[in-house]
Amino acid sequence: MKAVVLAAGEGTRLRPLTEDKPKVLVEVDGKPLIEDVFDNLLDIGIDGFVVVVGYKKEKIMERYGDEYRGRPITYAHQREQLGLAHALLQAEPHIDDDFVLMLGDNVFRGNLGDVVNRQQEDRADAAFLVEEVPMEDASRYGVCDTNEYGEIQRVVEKPDDPPSNLVMTGFYTFTPAIFHACHLVQPSDRGEYELPDAIDLLIQSGRTIDAIRLDGWRIDVGFPEDRDRAEDRLPEAQLQTASEPEPEATNEP
Repeated sequence: MKAVVLAAGEGTRLRPLTEDKPKVLVEVDGKPLIEDVFDNLLDIGIDGFVVVVGYKKEKIMERYGDEYRGRPITYAHQREQLGLAHALLQAEPHIDDDFVLMLGDNVFRGNLGDVVNRQQEDRADAAFLVEEVPMEDASRYGVCDTNEYGEIQRVVEKPDDPPSNLVMTGFYTFTPAIFHACHLVQPSDRGEYELPDAIDLLIQSGRTIDAIRLDGWRIDVGFPEDRDRAEDRLPEAQLQTASEPEPEATNEP
């Protein structure tokens, strides 16, 4: 399974950290954001990357070349920053089967593999991680509108008046059906082609969509203070992992 990593953003809200580099090369705990994304993806068995680049793309391409830890990297260029659906379409020529999509500016520690497993078990056209955030923060994300049974009826990108505080995180799996939906998306009021709008088209057309609750944590590094929060959180997570007991030895085959 390939992974598409969206890494074209300029990161204007992260300045001055992004004055001389793309957003995904901002370091957290001594490692660029995109490298943490790569490592997470390798942990769940990804065997190749399609990296969508844009702002200062040469810095990413020169640093990583055509492979990362033995897995091939293909680059796709988003010439204009016209939204996540538009960015995803730049990867379409390189994808011919189910794939993972991950945003290059999110730090995750959690159940990413559950999303892949659920999508494959249910043969769903999309599966993604969701989490609850403070209501005042929901308008920063793609928000899920659910019915009384907790089923997602629609998703809305960055609404002024969020219908809930259940939001999509930056990790998804898709079949190639998402590309057709992205081609149908119309520009939003912000003038961008929004990925949640494409996912909503899949929902409204009756496609199978799975939402899995995040078991763990993630930080969307959009502002310098988000980077600082991730810096504080990562050493705690690494310490917790190191302190977990080793499984007991067994003589069973």
